[in-house]
Amino acid sequence: MCYTTSEKRVNMEKFDAIVIGAGHAGCEAGLAIARKGHKTLLLTLSLDAVAFLACNPSIGGTAKGQLVSELDALGGEMGVNIDKTLIQLRMLNRGKGPAVQSLRAQADKQAYHDQMKQTLESCENLFLKQGEAVDVSVAEDGSKIVTTALEQKFCADVVVFATGVYLKSRIIIGNWTKDCGPNGFSNAQKLSDSLEKLGIKLLRFKTGTPARINGRSIDYSVLEVQQGEDEIQNFSFKTKKKRKNQAVCYLTYTNENTHQIIRDNLDKAPMYSGLIKGVGPRYCPSIETKIVRFADKDRHQLFLEPESLATQEVYIQGFSTSMPADVQEKMIHSVKGLEKAEIMRDSYAIEYDCIEPTQLLPTLEIKGIKGLFFAGQINGTSGYEEAAAQGLIAGINAALYLEGQKQLVLKRSDGYIGVLIDDIVTKGTNEPYRMMTSRAEYRLFLRQDNADLRLTEIGREVGLVDDERWKIFNKKKKELDKIFNLLNTKFKVEQVREFYLKNGESEPRESVTVKDMLKRSNIDAFKINEEFELFKDFKFDIINEMNIMVKYEGYLKQQQEEIDKFRKNEATLIPAEFDFKKYHGLRLEAAEKLDEIRPLNIGQASRISGVSPADIAVLSVLVKKFCEENKGEK
Repeated sequence: MCYTTSEKRVNMEKFDAIVIGAGHAGCEAGLAIARKGHKTLLLTLSLDAVAFLACNPSIGGTAKGQLVSELDALGGEMGVNIDKTLIQLRMLNRGKGPAVQSLRAQADKQAYHDQMKQTLESCENLFLKQGEAVDVSVAEDGSKIVTTALEQKFCADVVVFATGVYLKSRIIIGNWTKDCGPNGFSNAQKLSDSLEKLGIKLLRFKTGTPARINGRSIDYSVLEVQQGEDEIQNFSFKTKKKRKNQAVCYLTYTNENTHQIIRDNLDKAPMYSGLIKGVGPRYCPSIETKIVRFADKDRHQLFLEPESLATQEVYIQGFSTSMPADVQEKMIHSVKGLEKAEIMRDSYAIEYDCIEPTQLLPTLEIKGIKGLFFAGQINGTSGYEEAAAQGLIAGINAALYLEGQKQLVLKRSDGYIGVLIDDIVTKGTNEPYRMMTSRAEYRLFLRQDNADLRLTEIGREVGLVDDERWKIFNKKKKELDKIFNLLNTKFKVEQVREFYLKNGESEPRESVTVKDMLKRSNIDAFKINEEFELFKDFKFDIINEMNIMVKYEGYLKQQQEEIDKFRKNEATLIPAEFDFKKYHGLRLEAAEKLDEIRPLNIGQASRISGVSPADIAVLSVLVKKFCEENKGEK
């Protein structure tokens, strides 16, 4: 039952959970909680903004592709949705090793929104409603009361904040500003104040998006074509039928004329005039920031990507700016192929409020307020994929909270999702956080192709992997067992001599197994199959998985040893009641940092800025002593 702070009963609709915001984080959170059987309200400022691709019309990319496949393995929706609505699919970093290869799909922007909205609307236990949340309060019984701008009140045991970039957001173009969200959608003006009343510290960040131009006004004949790929895995391990590539992207570059236009107008750039106060993303900067920061570069890549099959709008990836509209036009017209480009939507910067993420537990629950979770860009991250990954984990943990079950914490060795959450809650961020392969120390082990093998069992345990997905997973494991049994198949020298020489390898001196052949630099499983049809009964993903595991066997074994050492530290838990400031053995700075973050284990403690290896050695001893002294008290 919901009560006011004076314990007076109030007449309001009761839900098990309320999710505020229906962007990529909110959609995953809402679906996860509802699919677990809990009555869930998904409250959004605009139904037209559900799963809206406000910036680049794509899903995936370097490290982001791994995030999508991981959330899919856990039972999330983003991978399923993009597989249904993509218009082009490519594998990035194809010329590099499998540790950094990532899927990237060009999405049909409108179809992606429509498909996700339809999924939400047809989900049992999920109630989708348009409305602006203006206040969230905590009643004396611990329940949460959400009040809307229309003075409607809803009550729930858990609330998930997934408000994206909409908190007190404003769009900036030159000297022109407007208080609104992305694409001109309404923003949330009052919810930030409610968070501060709850004692939650806020930050002010900034991001932006490039202009959209009319595809008919582009001279494609002088541009480099970027085709999609056909023989490639899907994002979702559930997807059975591959969607055909239906569009191409194009590559062009800035030039010295472009750079000079920007330099001549830097005084008009809000980033440099002081109009923009928020901190922008280091790894996805505006074009004017690139020109200043990388003054030695004579050009920068720009990708021209279609927004949808239903529109002529084309997105200029890599050309984000907040310059005045007339300067933007000059900049765009200076680029090869865009000399006559018609701008349909001007580029803009957007500032917004977000929270300091070190206030969160690794479960994404806020410290000190039970049942209040945060996910997505409100946590200081950037990107659809980072948001969706957090939304899924927040949704899972909100549901587990309702069920009185132990909540899910993914380790850095479990996946990119574990790295992402550990980074923001342990180290915090002073700029919009973006996932990169370099942040994952076990990236060879955390590949996109094996996300299902790593995480599907966890998804099943928390109740989000349904029978269909579980059947697909077990079938894949059986297929891998079968194909690995073929590795011991032997070939005589005369059978493989020509094959070796054709592929630039010296002929073997004696009979070789398939595994021996795979150890050769210029031979892979696909070439073996083409020559000997040994794997003709297996699908691409099975052959590819086996190929990687054999070729990188030594490196994977070494990384597994590192993971085993890492997990030992993660297994040394720090009791919740442990008082870091009580012990004189810890340095004052370390004790303060540890008390602020409240790490769950020694491993997390070791990653806190300002805590040294010597501090960890002392802490390990103190925690062990504390546990021995308090053994049997609970």
